[in-house]
Amino acid sequence: MGTFLLLLIMGAFFAPAQAQYLEEFEDKVTEFTLDNGLHFIVIERHDAPVASFYTHVDVGGANEPVGNTGIAHIFEHMAFKGTHYIGTTNWEEEKKVIAAMDQAYQEWLAEKYSSNPDSSIMEEKWAEFEQLQEESKQYVVNNEFSQIIERNGGSGLNASTGADFTNYFYSLPSNRAELWFNLEADRFKNPTFREFYVEKEVVREERRMRTESSPVGRLVEEFLAVAYTAHPYGRPVVGWDSDITATTIEDARDFYDTYYVPSNITIAIAGDVEPDRMKELAETYFGDLREGEPAPPVTTLEPEQRGERRFTIEGNTQPIMLIGYHGVSESHPDFEALNLLGNVISSGRTSRLYKKLVDEEQLALQVGAFNGFPGSKYETMFLTLAVPNMGVELDTLETAVYTEIDAVKNGALTQEELDRARTNIRASLIRSLNNNTGLARNFASTHATQGDWREVFRRLDRIQQVTLEDLQRVANEYLSKDNRTVGATVRAES
Repeated sequence: MGTFLLLLIMGAFFAPAQAQYLEEFEDKVTEFTLDNGLHFIVIERHDAPVASFYTHVDVGGANEPVGNTGIAHIFEHMAFKGTHYIGTTNWEEEKKVIAAMDQAYQEWLAEKYSSNPDSSIMEEKWAEFEQLQEESKQYVVNNEFSQIIERNGGSGLNASTGADFTNYFYSLPSNRAELWFNLEADRFKNPTFREFYVEKEVVREERRMRTESSPVGRLVEEFLAVAYTAHPYGRPVVGWDSDITATTIEDARDFYDTYYVPSNITIAIAGDVEPDRMKELAETYFGDLREGEPAPPVTTLEPEQRGERRFTIEGNTQPIMLIGYHGVSESHPDFEALNLLGNVISSGRTSRLYKKLVDEEQLALQVGAFNGFPGSKYETMFLTLAVPNMGVELDTLETAVYTEIDAVKNGALTQEELDRARTNIRASLIRSLNNNTGLARNFASTHATQGDWREVFRRLDRIQQVTLEDLQRVANEYLSKDNRTVGATVRAES
């Protein structure tokens, strides 16, 4: 969509007529909740004979048990391995081998972590585990789940795991909607844990690539561990390597039983569908999904920081600096002001940090600030990432960043900068709602985290209400030295 057309839409719908636009959208949205607590949002868009299906599970890295970091991501991988009748040649025999394999792995773990491990017992149990894992392969029909979707015209099959969520999504021709209900219900009602230990190694390899072999990944992981003392936001979503090793199928089943309950799941369907038919199919396929106990909330609160925290990581890499401040959750009144502040400071070539540090003083190759990491359901971080130019010391760059932040604290921002930031955020929202998948994702996640999909649009009211005085106030309240964590990768001394 062109920029001019985008601005026309924004002017028509998200200025004085925003409430009217929301009313028009409400006419296209149908919601219902099954008796077991599973909530559905159906958005009618009859432009083309397709529909997108989005399953949002209100569980992520922040919900994982101690010792099982990464388990939300591991379970996400399991959802693509099929069901009791897809992806297997003989489920009755396969499940026996899977159970025996997990038992052997647990026994190997028990010996490994005992106070005086016996290497001969470990070797015996590991050999037994490997033999059973090899035996299990004979029952596996690789990629059958995804191939069924592809043969029926499906696209975009994927999933993602974050600190606050796990999402599963893909699109199908609208006349294949019942196929989605059949597949989605079965893979969540009857998880098989097929190739569990194979997928654990895939997750471990992701960790190696995204964290251990990535200077930015290593810096971010260390930063969160230093910035958070108590809250689980300080743990990596991909998991610690030792926790990936220690996680078993039994652990994953307990995790599923705890968090994959209907009241913790929101499903959004956007496209060429009829709401009454969707409700009929929902009751048919998901009505018998076990109700379970409500998922336990995260109750740990991050204690107030008592002073600046600093660390460095040595390595033969480009120096990188990360500066972060503890902020607020998305439900807090100051959240949007901090979002706007990040946009004003660093979004695009006209932003303060870019103009000053990249264009004018040429201190940085790259600089950016943003709010809401690693998640936003709980108290989050306001971050600035900066990469120095060749020959520029990190101390010099850090001082320059603080100079710009101090200017904001002293009231240097202009109304033009605030208006531009509002336009950027509105444009980003419009783009995210410009297709079925974006609609389904936004509505499902917003309902799950804020209780009502309408908050997608009410957010624009909150943005509009933020003033220059608000930006100055939150800069002074949150971007303080005592509330700051600073981390950097530096070249190792030879």
